[in-house]
Amino acid sequence: MTTYEHILFDETDGVATLTINRPAMLNALHTALIAEMIHAVDRVRDEGKSRCLLLTGAGRGFSSGADLAGGDTASSALSGGAVDAGKVLETHFNPLLERLFALPVPFVTAVNGPAAGAGCSFALSGDIVIAAKSAYFLQAFVNIGLVPDVGSTWLLPRLAGKARAQAMMMLGERIPAATALDWGMIYQVVDDVELMPTATAIATKLAKGPTRALSLIRHGIRDSLDKSLTEALMLERRNQRLAGGSPDFIEGVSAFLQKRPAAFSGK
Repeated sequence: MTTYEHILFDETDGVATLTINRPAMLNALHTALIAEMIHAVDRVRDEGKSRCLLLTGAGRGFSSGADLAGGDTASSALSGGAVDAGKVLETHFNPLLERLFALPVPFVTAVNGPAAGAGCSFALSGDIVIAAKSAYFLQAFVNIGLVPDVGSTWLLPRLAGKARAQAMMMLGERIPAATALDWGMIYQVVDDVELMPTATAIATKLAKGPTRALSLIRHGIRDSLDKSLTEALMLERRNQRLAGGSPDFIEGVSAFLQKRPAAFSGK
């Protein structure tokens, strides 16, 4: 059994719940923590025990972003040394984001309190994003003379539109959960006490669904964003062939005809 120092990981009822667990530091992200997240996500991908991933943060925040206080980048900058602020992206942060997007199972995020910097990117990368009323999203890079990273320049314009995403990044202002909902960045806002029950219920429903079809949906939507209509139609055609060849399709049709709930196996 794997023991983690900076995250919590639990698999129950087909749902893998990954909790960023540095509450005293508002779940600031450093390389050791990201390495543990990568390990946990790889387990979900490879072991096949869970059919949905749920990501959240412990305590009063989802994540305040990269740990500047405990990282080498800040100390190098203060000492006047040469700084490659992008190195850790290449070695840790970007590989984690790529893994989250490539997962063969649905991915839900439950956002509590601040989701800033890299934490904002991870929060918004979920297929379904549920936010507490206390949550807010922040791209604060400009406040320290850096540029948005961990996929935010790709992700945010697609969620909120160019004008809003650009203002969010250039002004470095908080976007409250209610505003994020209005902008189409997230799916739902709930009372703080209802965050985890709501997110867990959604994740459990997805975990009981037709996993292959859900995987094709999550990948198909993202792939179609950069394609022409004709290319998107061809992609849908291919994905429908793959989904139609699954045991879950047979079960879904059988359940519909027999007027009973479907018992999907995830195959």
